[in-house]
Amino acid sequence: MTDATPASPEIRAELLALEERRRRALIDVDLDTLGDLYDDALVHIHAPGLVHSKEMLLEHTATRRPYLDMWRGDLEIRVLGDVAIMTGLLTNRLRNPDGTSREMTGQVTQVIRRCDDGAWRYLSFQMTPLTEQVWGTLPSETKD
Repeated sequence: MTDATPASPEIRAELLALEERRRRALIDVDLDTLGDLYDDALVHIHAPGLVHSKEMLLEHTATRRPYLDMWRGDLEIRVLGDVAIMTGLLTNRLRNPDGTSREMTGQVTQVIRRCDDGAWRYLSFQMTPLTEQVWGTLPSETKD
C-alpha cells in the first residue's frame, strides 16, 4: 500500500485552483461548473449533518442559493495515488431562509479523485463546525 504524501507543488496548485472554481461556482450558482466538479458518487455532509448526493447538492444550491461568500485557511493536501485528501478551515457566509445571513467556520475534509479524463472531481466533503473545546490542548499540540 502506498502512503499518503504531501502534494507536489504542481498538484497543490491544481487542487487550490479547483477549490477556487468550486467557491466561485457556489457563489455564482454555476450549476454547469459544479456538475463538472462533483463526482457522480459525491457524498456531501453539511455542517449540521445533512447528507446530500451530487444531485441533491445541485438542487440545494439552485433553489436555496445559500452561499454568499467563503474563504479558506491554510490547507493540508495529501495525495495517495489518484486520490487527494484536503483538510483545513473553511468559513462560509450563508443566506438564511429569512433573508438574513450568518457565518459558519469549521474544519473541512475533502476527498478528490483524478478521473480517467484527467480532471479532479470531489468525491466527499464533510464540515465539522468549530465549537467549545472542553478537553483543552494535548501536550503534542503545544508550540514551544
